[in-house]
Amino acid sequence: MALGDSRDPASGVNSEPTIQQVNKRIEMLDKRLDNMDSVMTSLVERVMHQPLTLEISCPKCGQTIEINITSNIRLRG
Repeated sequence: MALGDSRDPASGVNSEPTIQQVNKRIEMLDKRLDNMDSVMTSLVERVMHQPLTLEISCPKCGQTIEINITSNIRLRG
């Protein structure tokens, strides 16, 4: 049977690669969030130039709910 070792188990682990991995993952997450922000901004800009109608059906009763989304941009026509 092994005797209890009072040494810190993390003391033998080199923390430099771990910190580099965490920094790399944070940078990757930051890039992904930037890409998502760009896509969402582009989508909202496109939608706001024209009216948008959403039709959603209630899963319980089946009634259709219509939601109209418009912007403050005056449409030509």
